[in-house]
Amino acid sequence: MYLVPDQTGRTVVVTGANSGTGRAAATALAVAGARVVLAVRDPEKGADALAGILAVRTDAQAEVRLLDLADLASVRAFAEGLKRDLDRLDTLVNNAGVSVPPRRFETADGHELQWGTNFLGPFALTNLLLPLLLSAPAPRVATMASAAANFGRIDFSDLDWERRTYRAMDAYSQSKLGDVHLAQHLARVAGKHGWSLLSTAAHPGLTRTNLQVTGPSMGREQPVRWNGGGLLPMMTPEDGAGSILLAAAGREAEAGGYYGPRYGLTGRPRRARLSRRMRDARTATRLWAVAEEITSTAAPVRRPGRP
Repeated sequence: MYLVPDQTGRTVVVTGANSGTGRAAATALAVAGARVVLAVRDPEKGADALAGILAVRTDAQAEVRLLDLADLASVRAFAEGLKRDLDRLDTLVNNAGVSVPPRRFETADGHELQWGTNFLGPFALTNLLLPLLLSAPAPRVATMASAAANFGRIDFSDLDWERRTYRAMDAYSQSKLGDVHLAQHLARVAGKHGWSLLSTAAHPGLTRTNLQVTGPSMGREQPVRWNGGGLLPMMTPEDGAGSILLAAAGREAEAGGYYGPRYGLTGRPRRARLSRRMRDARTATRLWAVAEEITSTAAPVRRPGRP
């Protein structure tokens, strides 16, 4: 498990902190002394995660707040609550996500579920929390991507998969490539403006979490799992969280850095290779502008099709 440097005095938000790598990351950060906000959709699961943290460190500073990244109204409400209650935010860990549903679902705002949850929600949250982050002396934003981003393509003509034949894995890969672009572009913006903000990205390799089950099991009796029938090596959530923890708290993390397991699927975290598509600054700039327009004008109205 990655050893997190001392986080005393830092306030950290971890999305999807009720399970998997999010829960493991939130626990490690709290044990290292951070004040941790567990941003979760399910309050009962959030309470269970909080109890788990307190069982490890009885004096941990942690709290649960509700956040549904598939609903931009929820994202705005969460951000407003933090702005009301905090004078600064030191670290934002964009960890939460969904993966590979059996058919096309939509978010509360009418976007394809994976695109909306994995990219548009974290994008909106990051931008809404920028004032709080920039009030901190050494702020960080760490965004969880996936090895699937290597196969992603950003199709600006059909970001929500409304015209193409829906392919869940391709949609997932697009959303995760978008996350890398988010982190890369934010790093470039921070450098341009001279901000002290450090923007990074990470991928967890192949980690045993409910991400491989909750998405694929929507509407199915039996979930589809990603472990090659049990033949592929898989890390525990505690080990799989190492990459995002390095990105969020590691002293060796650099602006625009991308981190993953040493051996691709498993291993201790280290610097990962950015593919040519991931380094495409022109696409990242265009995507940022498009997402900015979408998230600022989306009506907080629920539409049919939400699972």
